[in-house]
Amino acid sequence: MSPRIHLPSGLVTFVFTDIEGSTRLAQLLGPDYRPVLWEHRRLLRRTIAATEGAELLTEGDSFFLAFGDATAALTACLTAQRALASHEWPTADAVPRVRMGLHTGWAEPRDGEYATPEVHRAARVAAAAHGGQVLCSASAARHAEPLPPGASLLDLGLHRLRGFDDRERLFQLVAPGLERQFPRPRTADATAHNLPTPVTSFIGRHAERAELRRLVEAHRLVTVVGAGGAGKTRLAVELAVDLVESHPDGVWFVDVAAVTDPGLVAFAVAAVLGLRPEPGRPMVDTLVEYAAARRMLVLLDTCDAQPAASAALISRLLAGGVGVRVLATSRESFGVPGEVVWRIPPLSVDPPPDGAESDAVALLLDRTAAARGGRPPDPAESADLRRVVRRLDGLPLAIELAAARLRVLSVGQLAERLDDVLGTLDAGRDPERSPDEPDWSGDRPDVVDPAGAVGEMAPPGLAVGDGRRPATERHLTMQATVTWSYRTLGPRAARLLRWLAVFAGPVDLATVEWLLGDDPLDPLSVLVDKSMVLAEPHASGCTYRMLDPIRAYAARRLVEAGEERSARDRHVAWSTHALERAHLGPDGQPVTLSLYALDPLAGELRAALRWCATGGGARAGLRLAGGLDQWWRERGLAREGRLWMFRLYGRIAEKGERIPDAELAAAYHMHSLHAGADGEFAEELRYSQRAEAAARQAGDAGLLARVLAGRAAPLVDMGQFAEAERVCREVIDWASGQEVVGDALFGVFRLAELLWRRGALDEAAELLGAARPVEAARPVERGRRSVDMLLGMVALARGDLVAAHEHLQVALRSRMSHGFHGRACDTLNAMAVRCAAGGDGPTAARLFGAAGATRASMRCTPGIYGGYWAQRQGELRRELGDAAFDSAYGEGAELGLEEAAALALGVEHPDLAAGSARFRAGQARAVPRQPVTPDRRRHHTGHA
Repeated sequence: MSPRIHLPSGLVTFVFTDIEGSTRLAQLLGPDYRPVLWEHRRLLRRTIAATEGAELLTEGDSFFLAFGDATAALTACLTAQRALASHEWPTADAVPRVRMGLHTGWAEPRDGEYATPEVHRAARVAAAAHGGQVLCSASAARHAEPLPPGASLLDLGLHRLRGFDDRERLFQLVAPGLERQFPRPRTADATAHNLPTPVTSFIGRHAERAELRRLVEAHRLVTVVGAGGAGKTRLAVELAVDLVESHPDGVWFVDVAAVTDPGLVAFAVAAVLGLRPEPGRPMVDTLVEYAAARRMLVLLDTCDAQPAASAALISRLLAGGVGVRVLATSRESFGVPGEVVWRIPPLSVDPPPDGAESDAVALLLDRTAAARGGRPPDPAESADLRRVVRRLDGLPLAIELAAARLRVLSVGQLAERLDDVLGTLDAGRDPERSPDEPDWSGDRPDVVDPAGAVGEMAPPGLAVGDGRRPATERHLTMQATVTWSYRTLGPRAARLLRWLAVFAGPVDLATVEWLLGDDPLDPLSVLVDKSMVLAEPHASGCTYRMLDPIRAYAARRLVEAGEERSARDRHVAWSTHALERAHLGPDGQPVTLSLYALDPLAGELRAALRWCATGGGARAGLRLAGGLDQWWRERGLAREGRLWMFRLYGRIAEKGERIPDAELAAAYHMHSLHAGADGEFAEELRYSQRAEAAARQAGDAGLLARVLAGRAAPLVDMGQFAEAERVCREVIDWASGQEVVGDALFGVFRLAELLWRRGALDEAAELLGAARPVEAARPVERGRRSVDMLLGMVALARGDLVAAHEHLQVALRSRMSHGFHGRACDTLNAMAVRCAAGGDGPTAARLFGAAGATRASMRCTPGIYGGYWAQRQGELRRELGDAAFDSAYGEGAELGLEEAAALALGVEHPDLAAGSARFRAGQARAVPRQPVTPDRRRHHTGHA
């Protein structure tokens, strides 16, 4: 520097400039770099001379300047940037991108230089800038008044400059002719991350968070995969916050959904890291070189927006340096080497063992309170809250949308409306655009603007402006969320998704193959990979299911495609076949009916029934209902069975469908039994009569025997015991003459109950003895062990505890083994009587309590034994005393059916008891032979 140059003193504004990426530019241009450097110097010096700045140092491509006026310094930088931008450079690659930094502070020159920390602060401000950017400190901004015409200062917030302990507020010069969009300043902030700040609390996911953390710490690439709205981004961000301290070079969030073109993915990541394009060099090379020596975590969010480009970039990053880790979220995996795929589960809907609310309910409670102005749901709404989260399959986005609906609905009203999941959750929001329209675009401000970061350096041919729907808009509705994935499917995968919507629950591979009539592996793999179908491995093979909101969406698409009738009719055929298979063994021969085999089919059969009652054939629906007859009654669902029958009758009338008399008689007979089990005795009698009329028209002796045997049920329920006994005898005699006595077995059991009731124990025992081989020959009947149950009741009335114990144990074990829960309650009561007679009053009271609680939960009428149980409980209460009886009864009421059955089956055989009465004549404690005084109260047995 010439000693004749005047150096300002007092408040001095220092300016540092240099060319960003000058080394790379020199390597690229070779000998042509020198003319570019000289021209860059010429333009800057011309500007300095015009604004009376002092040039203290020029070294290579950098300048160190001092100004006595902050406004003049800012004007010089603005003029210089405009001159550099407007100059005609030899080639586009030869354009020098100059970064500038200003700071104003008190300084006095000595011996032609400044020795003050203010110079270092100005240098650090310049080092924080990007090529083409002008940054100034708060002090420089404060003293730069007035600003150059048309110019303004953009507040970039507080930043920690390297080498300084305090935080400096930085401002960017904004003016016509200058670039505006830049990555964040290159500063040494204490918190090295750009993770978004959530506006709502994070609920639950403790186990998932811990598991995902272990994976991220052990593997360099972890992809969080799940359906849209499953909470992938939120969980990944929450985890990333925990990992900031263990990654000294930062944790960086990149929203790939905001990237408009595959070629811009690398630019988006570079922008977040504060990197700028280098002339003549691919952006990915710059990015890999920067990351190679660093220990950092990159969180790539919504990679399914650009899956191929994301996969390619991840592979390059991981290969370039061992300190780089990638946590990605996507609806499908990348399939690159080293990838660990972690599929995010829905929020848990079942409460934990400690009695707290499940994660799904806790989320709904939190968001509902926010939606209602801080008022939480009423405790009385707890059951409905659980119904809602179960219907939504614990999907976080669906729960968030449901909470918004609770501004105008009660939880119960919302639960009732969830048959139309999409319509309910998306009500009042913008309707989704037609699927025929081009890709969405939005005006949401992006976290990272790749186009701005790239500027004129973007590779030619890349679209900057047409974008997909951004994340916030994509998650406005469930419809939009699922459509995002649906549009990526090929024709076969899309058709399979639509057709799978007819299934209510999980299906196995064979079922999917049967549905399509083709090998489904390829399209099914696509759906699983894109998280639209969940694959759940089991020892017997994988099952596949859709979350309920996705199923609702697929069902809509099924209707729009005109495929609903074909798909649902095929589902009805599958349901009918599955029902038939439940009655057969592996060899195709009939096996003892187990109602447990129907439990996993219940959802599918209900879905098939719904179609039969609304859009399909009622005749197929009646066949399905017949297959569910015993399951409905033994699960306490007789009312549901009645309602389905009424809906099917309505469908018959609507279509004018012709139903054969035999099938109609069987349906009416079943309806009569359900009405009786539900306490509707007039309806029971009415449909019993209709069944008889239809059966006589059909001319089927076996069917008529079954229907006639059922005539006794309404008579018993109305207290007409003598008439019921007469009917039973007539039916049995007629069936014997027709050689269809097996079909009259219900009448045999009913007659045995009536004989037991009036104390004709020998006749009842003889009748039951003859019925045993008949029952054993009928697979549908033998699992119920009605003969053993009734022989046990006869033995109790005779005071034979050994015979009673043995018969009742056999009956209870079989009934529990085959899923006859309603009948198991009767056997538990009978075992309670046996325990009371054997001197074990507390166990008897517990069994009475368990049976009573289970029957109440199943809403079953007490049956013909109701008065007998009540009488025995009264005797036991008097024997134990009120306090002891109530305590034991309450303990039993807390038991589940399986626990109560285990208690009863664990009762010691009378022969093993101390002082067994069997070998000591006259010592047995007899149970009165007369079971119960006949009365005219209504009782229902439920046996059929």
